Amino acid sequence: MAKKLYVGNLPFSCTDNELSQAFIQYGVVTSARVVTDRETGSSKGFGFVEMEEEGDALKAVESLNGKPFMGRPLTVNEARPRMDNKREGGYQQRRGYNDRNQ
Repeated sequence: MAKKLYVGNLPFSCTDNELSQAFIQYGVVTSARVVTDRETGSSKGFGFVEMEEEGDALKAVESLNGKPFMGRPLTVNEARPRMDNKREGGYQQRRGYNDRNQ
């Protein structure tokens, strides 16, 4: 079963291919993506790697977490499920406008 990993503290110059190459020695990498800003296209300094086998992903976490990569110590752990981008409640609810103020 595939396992998705979060990779933080990436150098801003890191490419998807360089990220993939760092993990390929631990098993089959099905995808590697450096997250970029939508407007500028600049790296946000983190990314995600998906590995084909869970055991290989765990080996990669143990081996790469805290280890230097392109001059920076990586943060590698299991990716958490993505949360919905919507904030809790709408603008009016955050500003204190609720049923009692209407």
